[in-house]
Amino acid sequence: MPFKVIAFDADDTLWVNEPYFREAEDKFCALLQDYVPMHTAAQELFKTELQNIPLYGYGVKGFMLSMVETALRVSGNTIPLAVIEKAIGYGKDLLAKPVELLEGIEEALHLLQKNNYRLVVATKGDLLDQERKLKKSGLEHYFHHIEIMSDKQQADYQELIRHLDIEPAEFLMIGNSLKSDVMPVLAIGGHAVHIPYHTTWAHEMVEHTIEHINFREAKSVKELLPSLIS
Repeated sequence: MPFKVIAFDADDTLWVNEPYFREAEDKFCALLQDYVPMHTAAQELFKTELQNIPLYGYGVKGFMLSMVETALRVSGNTIPLAVIEKAIGYGKDLLAKPVELLEGIEEALHLLQKNNYRLVVATKGDLLDQERKLKKSGLEHYFHHIEIMSDKQQADYQELIRHLDIEPAEFLMIGNSLKSDVMPVLAIGGHAVHIPYHTTWAHEMVEHTIEHINFREAKSVKELLPSLIS
């Protein structure tokens, strides 16, 4: 395969992320049971998060602010300050979580680097938090370039490819989100591999299947290695 650059999403592709958010969300929704059922609280939080993405972007800090806003709204601004403090604490706990690598990731990166690929992290989220996780992961030295985007749209990938001085056909993106890691890359002429993760944020889900000559689905990075290394 004529790839010069292989890019990896970070959260739930290199390391565990979404299960931690789900855990925090469950604890937050349990705090609001005096006002709304847990499933309603979850729906209200998701609605707030979507409304706030254009303002706060993706990541823990936006999640924290959305929890506070949701608690105030569903309680009619009567929520005790102690509950707000707990919600903020859940967010801070997320920022302090250990970085748990997904199985086989470091071995795969080592082999790909050994085969002279330029490896890139192409992820979105809070800049400080993603930098923290990358440093804690111990994977930083494998990567030629780190790109932490505010979003992952076609224009964002086009800018990255221009920076890397390659053609779209020489770029392979690997990630767990069809919406963010696959569809925009295919749209600009790149290649993409979807590696599903057992827990995915609802905002990243797409309902239709993808059929494209440059698209592949795999169970793990290890499954891809035979087609990428000599």
